[in-house]
Amino acid sequence: MRCAHGRRVPLDLAREAREKSAVPYVDRAVQCQLSVHDDGNHFGLLTDDCAYGYALWLRWLGANETELVVLPDCPAAAPGPDGDGCCLFAGHTAQHTWEDTPKELSCTG
Repeated sequence: MRCAHGRRVPLDLAREAREKSAVPYVDRAVQCQLSVHDDGNHFGLLTDDCAYGYALWLRWLGANETELVVLPDCPAAAPGPDGDGCCLFAGHTAQHTWEDTPKELSCTG
């Protein structure tokens, strides 16, 4: 199950994200994409329109510690010849996305 923590994207970071990724629109709020966890950093995907193999994430801890981070994609894939790739970043904690979500959901779901 995915973490239920969400975060509004501060205006200054939304502007910075648009500049870094060259996309015209960045969501104003994100949900943590990691598996359920009670402590530590939360990560919300802003855009994967960065250099190939990287994505722009909003990382937050508590109410005031929020920053943009560009992280490499997780290289793991589900077992089998048609295994889905993990939609998270390299070195993430807990489960890969294919272990944590129903089959019908995609990376954007």
